[in-house]
Amino acid sequence: MWWAADYFYAGRRQLAVLAPPWTIGRPRPVPDAWRRGETSLPEVVLVPGVYEHWTFLRPLGDALAAAGHRVTVVHGLGMNRRSIRGTAERLARLLASRPAPDAGRIVVAHSKGGLIGKSVLVASAAGDTPAALLGVVAVATPFGGSRRAALFADPSIRAFLPRDETIVALGQASGVNGRVVSVFGPYDPHILEGSALDGATNVEVATAGHFRVLGSASTHAAVIDGVRHLAAAPRQSPGP
Repeated sequence: MWWAADYFYAGRRQLAVLAPPWTIGRPRPVPDAWRRGETSLPEVVLVPGVYEHWTFLRPLGDALAAAGHRVTVVHGLGMNRRSIRGTAERLARLLASRPAPDAGRIVVAHSKGGLIGKSVLVASAAGDTPAALLGVVAVATPFGGSRRAALFADPSIRAFLPRDETIVALGQASGVNGRVVSVFGPYDPHILEGSALDGATNVEVATAGHFRVLGSASTHAAVIDGVRHLAAAPRQSPGP
């Protein structure tokens, strides 16, 4: 069954966070190949979903690096259980602390990471942060929330309820949707509402699931195309 393969993929990727005992407490270094990209291409910042370490996105990062992009991550998020807004503020501060590449930056994210990325875009458009993001490519992101979140008591999951204040506010902030590429499969058991976002570039790939879609070659191709699409779009200055 595809759903079993979905959770098997998630379990296997979660094991990737394990590190030798002598490295515990230190940030996991990104692969050397991720640092050697072309300066003419945008830098990619990977942002994982809830209960995911950045290593969860390693296959996607490898594909982007192979396509010539410099790939970086946000250290210090742990398993990404903080609030969407709080994590977005942390991401914005990190990006603002680094000189922006001439070719710009694009967030590539999974699930909750897509909401975090859109939050930074909204703040940047309002002039609240100099994050210098060209856009966000989001994979399997619950832009309209997920009613399945009601099945959980964990506040980190219930934050995805469609009526949640942050989900509602992000839904209303449609002015940045044109700078979002949403990639998703034909069925996601975690997001019954789907991941299509009005005004965004929506791309459906063949692989079903919430996790396994990350490892699909068609998803990798769609994400790389999405990054190219955002990089080719006219640059937008922050709004008032």
